[in-house]
Amino acid sequence: MSSLKRLPDAEFEIMKVVWRNPSPITTMQIVDRLGEEKNWKPQTVLTMLVRLVEKKFLTSGKNGRERNYTPIIDEADYMQVETGDFMSRYSGNSAGSLIKTMYDGKKLNDSDLADLKSWLAEQERSL
Repeated sequence: MSSLKRLPDAEFEIMKVVWRNPSPITTMQIVDRLGEEKNWKPQTVLTMLVRLVEKKFLTSGKNGRERNYTPIIDEADYMQVETGDFMSRYSGNSAGSLIKTMYDGKKLNDSDLADLKSWLAEQERSL
């Protein structure tokens, strides 16, 4: 897990499409979904898919004329990398500092805090 590196934003966008759709997903399905959201040209998407295969985030296979992609890296595992990177860069690895900043910036509401309290209580019970 620790060998995973943070993806550039554009490659992360492709991985989100792959993770949120049944596997395997075809090149055209990825292009269609990103075309709706990003207006990316097919060649741009193909270039990033090749990079993701090289980085071992995806496997690639052919079915007739269509290329299919399957994730190797689980979304939850990768999100730990993203979260850890964010925490170290922006909040000095302090969850408390991050939560305070988010609350002060109106990014967390009372319902979010109640969920967090509930989760923390559950974690304490399991210790």
